[in-house]
Amino acid sequence: MQHTAQNTSDFSKGSVAGNILRLAVPMTCAQLINVLYNVVDRIYIGHIPHTSTEALTGIGLTLPVITIITAFANLFGTGGAPLFSIARGGGETEKAKKIMANSFTMLLVSGLILAVLCYVFRRPLMYLFGASDVTYSYADAYLTIYLCGTLFVMVSLGMNNFINAQGFGVTGMLSVSIGAVLNLVLDPLFIFVFGMGVRGAALATIISQFVSAVWVFHFLTGKKAVITLSPAYMKPEPAVIKKITGLGLSGFIMSITNGSVQIMCNATLQRYGGDLYVGIMTVINSVREIITMPANGLTNGAQPVMSFNYGAGEYKRVKSAIKFTSWACIVFSFFAWALLFFFPHFFIHLFNSDPELIEKGVPAMRIYFAGIFMMSLQFAGQSTAVALGRSKQAVFFSLFRKVIIVIPLTLLLPAVGGLGTDGVFLAEPISNVVGGTACFVTMLLTVWPMLSRKEKETTEKTK
Repeated sequence: MQHTAQNTSDFSKGSVAGNILRLAVPMTCAQLINVLYNVVDRIYIGHIPHTSTEALTGIGLTLPVITIITAFANLFGTGGAPLFSIARGGGETEKAKKIMANSFTMLLVSGLILAVLCYVFRRPLMYLFGASDVTYSYADAYLTIYLCGTLFVMVSLGMNNFINAQGFGVTGMLSVSIGAVLNLVLDPLFIFVFGMGVRGAALATIISQFVSAVWVFHFLTGKKAVITLSPAYMKPEPAVIKKITGLGLSGFIMSITNGSVQIMCNATLQRYGGDLYVGIMTVINSVREIITMPANGLTNGAQPVMSFNYGAGEYKRVKSAIKFTSWACIVFSFFAWALLFFFPHFFIHLFNSDPELIEKGVPAMRIYFAGIFMMSLQFAGQSTAVALGRSKQAVFFSLFRKVIIVIPLTLLLPAVGGLGTDGVFLAEPISNVVGGTACFVTMLLTVWPMLSRKEKETTEKTK
C-alpha cells in the first residue's frame, strides 16, 4: 500500500496534464462541495417564508467574518502545502514532517484567537459591515453559533491541503464531501423541522465541519498517508513558521482583501440602495463562490505538480504545467461568463424568489461578472508564483487587484455620473481586466525566463 501511494504521488512521472487533472478533478469537486457548507445555508434561508430576504441579507453580513477565518486557514494550509511538496520532491522527509506539523499548530492557535475576538466584537463588526436594525438579529444569531466551530473549520480546510499534496485527491474530496452531504441533510431538518431558522443553519454547518475535521486528522495520522502528522514536530519553530506564512501570505491576503471588498461593497450598497442591494450582493457573492470553483480547483491541483517538479529539477514539466493550467482556466472562464450573462435568473432563483430582488439583481449580476474571463489570468499567474515559492510576487498581485483597484473604485464610482449601486458592481470587472493582465504578463516576463534558464543549465550538466 505504501509503495503504491508513493508511485501515484510521484509527479515527475507520467503526463503532466494527467497528473494535474488527477488532482484537480477531485479537488474541484471538493472545493465545490466545500462551498456548499455556506451556500446551502443561504439557499435554504433565502426561502424561509415571510422573512427570506431579511434573513438572507443578515447571513450575507457574516460573509466577511467567514472569509477572514478562511484566510487564516489559507495562510497556514496553502502556505505550508507547497513547501511540503517541494521538500517531499527533494527527498527531505523530516523537513516535510516539520512543515506539516507546524502548520497544524498554527491553525489551532489562530483559530482559537479568531473565535474569541470575533465573538467579543461581533456587534460593532456587523454594523460596520452594513447591518441595519432589521438585519442585525439574523446576522448575530448565525455568527454566534458558527464561531463555536472555528477550530473545526481551520483543521478541515487547512490540513486537507496536505492530503492533496501527497497525491490523495479523492481522499481530499471525501474529506469535504462527508461534511457537506451531512450539512445538506441537517440544514432543512434544523431550519424547518425544528424551527431553528438561521441558528439551525449555523448548527448544521459546525456539526458538519466537525465530522470533516475528524476525517482529515484521522487520515493524516493513519497508515495510508505517505507522510504522517506527528506530535513530535508540532512545537512551533519560528524559522519554519516564517517560511510557511511567507508563502501562504498570498492566499491570506487574497482572502482578507476579499473580505475587505465585501465590507466596502455592503457598506456602500447600504448607503446607496439599502438592505435590498446588500441582499443582491449576498446572492452575487454566493454565485461567484460556485462559478469560480473549477478554476480554483484546477490551479490548486496544478500547484503540487509544479512544486514537486520544481523541487525535483524537472523544469520542462513545470513549464508544461503552467501552459496547460493557463489555457484551461481561460477556456473555462469564457464558458462561465456565457452562463452568467444569458441565464442570470436561474442563479438568482437558487437563493431567493423575491420579484424585486430578481428585477434589480439581473442587471447587477451582468455588470459584476462582465470581466470574469480575465480573472482566469490572475488565477494562473498567481498560482504559479505560489507553487514556485515566489511569495513576494504572489502577495503583490493579491494586493494590487483588490486593495489598489477594487476598494478605491467601490468607494468612488457610485458618486461618478450618478452611477450609484451600478458603480459598486462595475469595480469588479475593471479590476479583473487590469489586475489579471498585469499578474499574468509579469509571470511570463519573470518566471518563464527563469525556468528556461534552469532547464538549459540542467540539460548541459547531463551532457
